[in-house]
Amino acid sequence: VQLVESGGGLVQPGGSLRLSCAASGISARDHTIGWFRQAPGKEREGVSCISDTGLTYYDDSVKGRFTISRDNAKNTGYLQMTNLKSEDTAVYYCAVGRNFPGTTTDQYAYWGQGTQVTVSS
Repeated sequence: VQLVESGGGLVQPGGSLRLSCAASGISARDHTIGWFRQAPGKEREGVSCISDTGLTYYDDSVKGRFTISRDNAKNTGYLQMTNLKSEDTAVYYCAVGRNFPGTTTDQYAYWGQGTQVTVSS
């Protein structure tokens, strides 16, 4: 199983980015896809997740700014991030698991390598 994130980068406050999570070796359509982030010196925290049936969950810190989606035909998950703030700066990880909502790291069996998101002027 391999999960590969992409789409991170440097963006100014108020800007947008779209992260992608391409899965191989697993049928992502049958699983929950989760997005987590980890800032320097902090624990990895759950940002959002989407169930196999399309139910979504968002942490309060990103509600109204981030949108999670999935394309089962492409075996890929997405995290559209808008109105980015400096506090969104972190390494973002995608993960695949069975539970929904999956808000803790122990609910996910497979992880990507992470992609850096830096929000700075």
